[in-house]
Amino acid sequence: MSDKMISMPESPRDDLTYSSYLKLPELLSLQKPQSDPEEHDELLFIIIHQSYEIWFKLMLHELDRIKRDFSGNDLYGTIATFKRMRTVMKTLVGQLDILETMTPMSFSSFRDRLDTSSGFQSSQFREFEFVLGMKRPEVLKYHPEGSPGYKQIQQRLTDRSVMDHFYDFLEQNGVDIPTELRDKVPAAPNTANESLQDQLLALYETRPDLTILFELMADFDEGLQEWRYRHVKIVERTIGAKHGTGGSPGVDFLKRTLFIPVFPDLWAIRHRM
Repeated sequence: MSDKMISMPESPRDDLTYSSYLKLPELLSLQKPQSDPEEHDELLFIIIHQSYEIWFKLMLHELDRIKRDFSGNDLYGTIATFKRMRTVMKTLVGQLDILETMTPMSFSSFRDRLDTSSGFQSSQFREFEFVLGMKRPEVLKYHPEGSPGYKQIQQRLTDRSVMDHFYDFLEQNGVDIPTELRDKVPAAPNTANESLQDQLLALYETRPDLTILFELMADFDEGLQEWRYRHVKIVERTIGAKHGTGGSPGVDFLKRTLFIPVFPDLWAIRHRM
């Protein structure tokens, strides 16, 4: 027998379980209604909005992947991720059906407990808009310095957007990106461009593989517009013309973003096909 010390196996760590992997005790402890006595529908309201924030986290993760794949000229990777994003958008729209089971009277029963909180303060949704290129510096007033997510929002404002990376992809596929698009400052919003539209139309006619990608991008864009519309209508149905909680501007402000596409050039050429 060797005189060397025989190493013993490390004691096994605690078995990973469904609950511990998903951190379920912590997750299920996060729903804390503010009404006292608790109003029945406040739990629904909290769970829907927490679910949205988790989906926003996933979509930001996926959009960062799309940016890398666009610049890396990975057509099929981008197609796969846009398929996922389109499906997530359908899920977000579907969740509004659940929220609409709450009547205006039910919401009014706990609305004053929301105090200064407002959906306008969702830093992840603002990141989501900015990373897509829907950059509106005026909305930063809802995210003052030091507020949760402030640094991430500021970073997204100055980072290149999905549209900027889309230009990288198009350039690698023979498109001459107009100077005004290539040289625009990162904080500027997406804008339509006739020269780019001419070249996109040519790709539709000659590159069926790219057509699949472009149509998935339009599908995702349509899904986002549908979610915005449904969101506006549910807010209007629930609070009418009132201001939102925390003094947020409410329905009129939300209506300004309706039907503004993320990828305007893909919509502008429809009548020419």
